[in-house]
Amino acid sequence: MNSTIKKTLGIAFLSMAAVGGFAQDLIARQAPSDKRMKDIHNVKLNNTAAISADLNNPAANIYTDWTDNLRSCSGSVPSNYRVDLRGFCMPTPSRKINSPFGPRWGRQHEGMDIKVYIGDTIRAAFDGKVRLCKYNGGGYGYYIVIRHPNGLETLYGHLSKQIVKKDQIVRAGEPIGLGGNTGKSTGSHLHFETRMLGKPINPALIFDFVNQDVTGDYFVLNESISKEKLASASSRTTNRMAANNAKKETVVASANNERIPAPAETTTTKQDGSAQPVKEEPISYSVKAGDTLFSIARKHGTTVEKLRQLNGLKANAVLKQGQVIRCS
Repeated sequence: MNSTIKKTLGIAFLSMAAVGGFAQDLIARQAPSDKRMKDIHNVKLNNTAAISADLNNPAANIYTDWTDNLRSCSGSVPSNYRVDLRGFCMPTPSRKINSPFGPRWGRQHEGMDIKVYIGDTIRAAFDGKVRLCKYNGGGYGYYIVIRHPNGLETLYGHLSKQIVKKDQIVRAGEPIGLGGNTGKSTGSHLHFETRMLGKPINPALIFDFVNQDVTGDYFVLNESISKEKLASASSRTTNRMAANNAKKETVVASANNERIPAPAETTTTKQDGSAQPVKEEPISYSVKAGDTLFSIARKHGTTVEKLRQLNGLKANAVLKQGQVIRCS
């Protein structure tokens, strides 16, 4: 009798353990295997404005055409226009910047090069509609341009494969292509551009790839890239001038919607009446608890890229309290 009871209790205990283990396995399988994918779903749930936008004719309040020309877009944008960055998805989880926006090799580099490998998934940054899906052997290789309801157009270049088609509607986070090394490229990477009415805007003012986030809920276009300067994109020279002006004068909205004006240059007058820049004394800052490169850049009217260059900081550098940072 005792032996039977012991056997019965033993079987019941093993059964309970098996059920417990099964339940744990079930819970484990239900847990997100990729935090980034979880974030994408959360963003989509919180972005009712983007979901309800007219994706058949995105940003119709700004653009008056739908052409096959990358740079020539007609339309106008109001002064101090706020670009809604909510509902975003980072195009790639890569945090390594190979080459920033700006002058490079005697010409203007109109985007940002992010290190990816051939076959890596590239995703749409926002909801939108594919305007261009082409190949340019002497430049972008296989590339895609998407127009978004917030007025931006994003370009994804040097892809190994395009997995969307022209005029296709896409959602933020949806795969659109695979990383590659096509066109005029010296290694596998993603060439990423942000544009408004055909004019390039420094992606670093909008996307923080190192921290896998946007710079704020909104990005503000001030008078330096306003209606008059964005209304025409007829020549490459005009594009480069606008890009340089935008880089110097663009106002950025922080997470608190604060505006960050770029610092003005100081000049002095020579005896012959000509002006020459005044060499300013370097400005340093002692890192305090909770400081980030972005918050320091905001305080001193500069950019994160500039701070990294001045201080020889790597993309993944961690600031320490009391560390002295050169700001100019």
